[in-house]
Amino acid sequence: MTKQIIQIAEEYAKKEKAKRVTKINLVVGDYSSCAADCIALYFDIIAEGTMCHKAILNIERVKPMLKCNVCGEYFQRKPFEFSCPNKDCSGEGEPTEIGREFYIKSIEIEN
Repeated sequence: MTKQIIQIAEEYAKKEKAKRVTKINLVVGDYSSCAADCIALYFDIIAEGTMCHKAILNIERVKPMLKCNVCGEYFQRKPFEFSCPNKDCSGEGEPTEIGREFYIKSIEIEN
């Protein structure tokens, strides 16, 4: 996955006729299939010798959210609990797509 991120950033930099990539901003949900820590760990190693060498990798993490099936409120689940935190509601939280994100938010380059 880290290699693909670098390839996408390089393609963008080449298209823009840039000297190098200076920063890559990622959005990674905690429940996405990609581990943000692994991407960060290997980024500098894989980026060596590419246009992304010495680029800053900024990872914005997204916490998973549940949606109450009664009042519609979004909330973060407490361990072993699915109850809605709204005191006037007796609903249960259902999984949402929030927390499953994985995308490149932006790529910064140097011309």
